[in-house]
Amino acid sequence: MSGVSFVGIDSGTLLRAAGVLATALVVLYILKLRRRPIAVPFALLWTRVLSDREATTLFSQLKRIFSLLLQLLLVALMLTALGDPRVAVNKTTGRHLVVLFDASASMQATDVPQLPLLVDKPEVPTALKTRLDVGKERLRQTVRSLAGSDRMLIAAFDAGVTPLSTMTGDTSELERALDKVRPMDVRANFAAAVRYAKDSLRGLSNPEIVVVSDGALGEIQDGQGPVDLAGIKLSYVKLGDSMTSRNVAITQLSVRRYPLDKSRYEVLVEVTNTMDAEAQVELELRGDGKLTDSVELRLGAKKSTSRFYPNLAGVDHLLEARVRLKDGADDLPVDDHAYALLPERRRARVQVVTRGNMYLTAALLLDEYLEVVEVQPEAYPADGTFDVTIFDGTAPAVTPECGGLFYLAPADDTHTPFKLGDKLKSDKGFPLGFDELQTKHPIVRSLSLAEVNVASARVLESVDKKDVAVGRSLKGTLLLAGRRKGKPFVALGFDVRDSDLPMRVAWPLLVMNVIGYFIDEETAYISSFRTGEVWSIPAAAGEKVASLRLPDGSKHPVPVKEGRAVYLGQRAGVYTLELPDSKVSFAANLADVAESSITPAASLSISGVTAGELEGFTLNVRRELWVLFLFAVLGLSGLEWLTYHRRVTV
Repeated sequence: MSGVSFVGIDSGTLLRAAGVLATALVVLYILKLRRRPIAVPFALLWTRVLSDREATTLFSQLKRIFSLLLQLLLVALMLTALGDPRVAVNKTTGRHLVVLFDASASMQATDVPQLPLLVDKPEVPTALKTRLDVGKERLRQTVRSLAGSDRMLIAAFDAGVTPLSTMTGDTSELERALDKVRPMDVRANFAAAVRYAKDSLRGLSNPEIVVVSDGALGEIQDGQGPVDLAGIKLSYVKLGDSMTSRNVAITQLSVRRYPLDKSRYEVLVEVTNTMDAEAQVELELRGDGKLTDSVELRLGAKKSTSRFYPNLAGVDHLLEARVRLKDGADDLPVDDHAYALLPERRRARVQVVTRGNMYLTAALLLDEYLEVVEVQPEAYPADGTFDVTIFDGTAPAVTPECGGLFYLAPADDTHTPFKLGDKLKSDKGFPLGFDELQTKHPIVRSLSLAEVNVASARVLESVDKKDVAVGRSLKGTLLLAGRRKGKPFVALGFDVRDSDLPMRVAWPLLVMNVIGYFIDEETAYISSFRTGEVWSIPAAAGEKVASLRLPDGSKHPVPVKEGRAVYLGQRAGVYTLELPDSKVSFAANLADVAESSITPAASLSISGVTAGELEGFTLNVRRELWVLFLFAVLGLSGLEWLTYHRRVTV
């Protein structure tokens, strides 16, 4: 049923305002007029005035009533305009739309018709439109074409879902929401977005989900399984040009220093061609801003290739890999470069509490960046603050200055963060050694421990479910790693002198890996983080909040828990974690083959429901009646001005 609804100021408020203003106007008009004294030069003029008085009194009153009615009409028109009236059907039959706007990395692709977005001067380059820019323009037209009974909610989805407006018919609010959409360097979590849209439409009439995207969204399911639309209409606004999409990407960049010579490092770069045709690309490796290596590669369609750079030197801080098509730029710049930060080559202070261990002393001498202080158990602790403390055959109470803790065959567990279990001995029927290894753990990377033979050991029993049994024999854990109150520890359940481990290259590498693990030279830190994941960033123990500087220069507070700052990273680039007494820099990259494959999907389906085109919106269908009311106010104001100067209403 047709009618008029107010979507601006509600009708009750308008009626109260109208009553107050109308009363004020009437009071002003019924006030007694004060007659102005006029000097007349000739007394006979009064004869004519007195004779016309009876005829003009009624006309004067009518003129005043006309002026009053005109003012009341102006007030009514202005209040009606403030209410933003809409001619519409009953609100319960209107459409309710949730717009899911894709803000993932692929939406930064520029395979769309190019028009100038920003041209201030001839020497300033023209900005390229992206898929996201075109999507905003298309949706803006839809917003301006909403019927009076339609309601819309706009939400952006990337690694998460961010609602940008309420469910509203206010075009101004919806356009402001569109202005807030920003692309992120992550893969889209489409399943979470669809579930959010379903919850937002629950119980509303004519529900509809509108997906503004290139359709490259991967599997549309999550831990709860496939997403069921349950009768909700699905529409798809397709962005991108599948005929012209061109993209090559750096999908992996890993760098690490050599444990025994930290002035040198090695790099692994992976380049992927996401196109359906062969590509000729140029790969550059830069260290601290200077060109280190440049090579041309030929990649087959949908193929990847890796390039390994061993034994490099000369870079202290930032490493960058760049790739580009030989015949011109591709359509997605964000994955054309990747960053990695080498850990600072600083001297680590190591406290060794021992009665003498030649094998341990020899292993520590291999790293020139270690400042080693040996003390007898009776003289513990040594003066100063240490990054690492190694307890060789002893386990005294830990002081705050000890840093990371490395236990070698502790004699008792009174002060240890773990318990000592059964004593184990090797025999012919049961050779003691490492039968199981967590090979991805940083302290055993690049190590071969499977052939190590141990004469005797003690089982290490964890007292925290977060501890990691890095190395196990068939009868218990021999190598344990964990963290207590933000302080990391590693424990070895046997004396290295009771094994053949010191005769192997693995022994000094194990010591170096443990020290590197304690001073935050972990593999994830050395290479980089991946965008779209929750990062655990090394931070000083005892801090509760840190400040994180993003690649764009902005700062955000991040919580610190157990010596780790936690943050969901969605931008590629170089970050800096700022603490009261230190700064930690690290890199983040997109490194996602699926997101770099920017060919748009021709259609979109969710649980067997295929999306149709967005229909029922025509530009300028929606009549903004408040504009007409304002024009009426202007017209009546002009009429009043004319009648005043013609002295009709005065």
